[in-house]
Amino acid sequence: MEVVILPDPNAVAEFGAECIERLVRRRPDAVLGLATGSSPLGIYASLVRRHTEQGLSFEAARAFLLDEYIGLPEGHPESYRSFIERNFTGLVDLRPENVHVPDGRADDIAAACAAYETDIAEAGGVDVQILGIGTDGHLGFNEPTSSLASRTRVKTLTEQTRRDNARFFGSLDDVPRHVVTQGIGTILAARHLLLIATGASKAEPIARAVEGPLAAIFPASAIQLHPHATVVLDDDAASALALADYYRATFRNKPSWQEA
Repeated sequence: MEVVILPDPNAVAEFGAECIERLVRRRPDAVLGLATGSSPLGIYASLVRRHTEQGLSFEAARAFLLDEYIGLPEGHPESYRSFIERNFTGLVDLRPENVHVPDGRADDIAAACAAYETDIAEAGGVDVQILGIGTDGHLGFNEPTSSLASRTRVKTLTEQTRRDNARFFGSLDDVPRHVVTQGIGTILAARHLLLIATGASKAEPIARAVEGPLAAIFPASAIQLHPHATVVLDDDAASALALADYYRATFRNKPSWQEA
């Protein structure tokens, strides 16, 4: 695992966008794993700017979202399909048919989950998966006690997660209780994990994910199992790390030949 500590959220966003740009320029048909929520917004804004101002093209790329609410009507502004169109995919040249979102409106949710896993496999797997982290350590919507081998499936949200997301809906009562999410096992199958966190509220979750014990009670700790995980933090999000100085020194002295 590589831990990169940068001064502020803007530097974090630019670092993440640079990782994505290098991949897409090297492999135009790259498979991108996209996250929602506030953590990746800076990355998406930077990628849109690079597309508009520098000609970065996503025309041949494919994308898979981590999760989706169950039961929201088509076109609901807080659905994750709407979110990703509004903040990224609808602002670049990524073809709509190449943007895949778990189906939270399917009549047979279990079959839709299995089909989503098949679609990822047939695309060749995810090249880089963008991740945020929940205050309770969830990745995607894999809530505490999620199996570390889990695949795409239905999950029931904790009340903490529903409260955290109520600000987007206006009322806690409007936040769905169920979601479709890629599993921890699905996430770990991506070739590169890019976990983004900024702000003091993420300091304790990051410390538990990076330096704490591996445990299903804190799903984000599963990133410790991955052979190519990059955790990108601002100073506030890194403030509870015991080895923060070591991570800074390691990054500062990173050899030019070492893989990003």
